[in-house]
Amino acid sequence: MTGTQLNNADYPDYKDNKYKELTEKIINIFYKVYNKLGCGFLEKVYENAMMKELKKAGIPTASQAPIKVFYEGEIMGEYFADILVDDKVIVEIKAAKSLVIENEA
Repeated sequence: MTGTQLNNADYPDYKDNKYKELTEKIINIFYKVYNKLGCGFLEKVYENAMMKELKKAGIPTASQAPIKVFYEGEIMGEYFADILVDDKVIVEIKAAKSLVIENEA
């Protein structure tokens, strides 16, 4: 999983929840990590724990995965996802007292 390239045109059916089963596994792992660690840690702690649990579950993952961002066929920059799961789902870790509108994807 190196240098994955994502383009909005590559995922025309994203509204159909194409990766529902994988997403459900990720969410369950998130709750497992959160229930064990609780709140109060930096994002990196949760990221490391998520990576450990995802790997234990046999799910391919990459931490701080570089993703090239395209606009009208040209590379506009590179984005680093906290966790890229199975080259399909991006997980962004947020550690805060509460989420604000800027945290929503």
